[in-house]
Amino acid sequence: MDSTRQKKISRLLQKEISEIFQREMRAVSMGTMVSVTAVRISPDLGQAKTYLSIFPTGNIKEVMEQIDEQTAQIRFALGKRVGKQMRIIPELKFYVDDSLDYLDNIDRLLKK
Repeated sequence: MDSTRQKKISRLLQKEISEIFQREMRAVSMGTMVSVTAVRISPDLGQAKTYLSIFPTGNIKEVMEQIDEQTAQIRFALGKRVGKQMRIIPELKFYVDDSLDYLDNIDRLLKK
């Protein structure tokens, strides 16, 4: 169960990381649209699991490799944005959020 503080930090990180991808890290996304669907923060606020939705889904693996290579720069940009609000900037781990693909698959199966 997430505490109120974890929920607030998660919302803040989701907003800021999505702005970083939209404005500063366009080269990393390689022409795809990257959106942050969720951020889950650990109880000690030291690690943040960030779930990304990537569209179009053709080259997800390459985009995720680029994002993983640029994690330190993304964390640095995040630190510049939220450094006054947080004492420790959490370690970032990125995961693909495939819930939309799952919903599309269910819709397709139900229409048959």
